[in-house]
Amino acid sequence: MSAEPVGSAHGYIRSRADYLTRLRRIEGQARGLQRMVEEDQYCIDILTQVSAMTKALQAVALGLLADHIGHCVVNAAAAGDSAEAQAKLTEANEAIARLVRS
Repeated sequence: MSAEPVGSAHGYIRSRADYLTRLRRIEGQARGLQRMVEEDQYCIDILTQVSAMTKALQAVALGLLADHIGHCVVNAAAAGDSAEAQAKLTEANEAIARLVRS
């Protein structure tokens, strides 16, 4: 994980409350999945909920990626620091690769 300069806000800061709400909902989904397994629910129903949770996590990841590109990459490029802009772009590309592999 790359460190931002002290005092700089991350790109997701304006949507922080939305991300926290989504992540809390996902946490609830995980607890629901645990409960379904404990209660011996039908496997297809559990898989359906796993799929919903996976999609929710992907939506958070894509939002964070868009925020990174729209804020961190753009700001580094606008500052005229080509090395920093390239580093931020490389981070984004690596994050995309991890998302595609998962």
